[in-house]
Amino acid sequence: MIDAVYTKRNARIKLFFERCKDLKDALGHIRDNWRPILNNDTFLTDAEVAQKLRVTRRTLHEYRDSGLIPYYAIGGKYIYSEKDLCDVLTKNYRHADIP
Repeated sequence: MIDAVYTKRNARIKLFFERCKDLKDALGHIRDNWRPILNNDTFLTDAEVAQKLRVTRRTLHEYRDSGLIPYYAIGGKYIYSEKDLCDVLTKNYRHADIP
């Protein structure tokens, strides 16, 4: 009995390497988007919050200075609690009245 020879053209081999690539991409996404949790909360940077809220960093600065959003200042860097931001968004939600 002769064992089958698998080459890179074999469908099973192609599928194996496609799945390896999918796994690599998924792990890369997790690595790039992972945020450490401190006291059951996630903290975001200026750039991340501005991107999520779709505002400029200057607008974010104005929100911070006006007291609209809570933040932590550490060594000249600002970080924001994800829970606090969700609370602010929830408190400021306005339902659109469409006739």
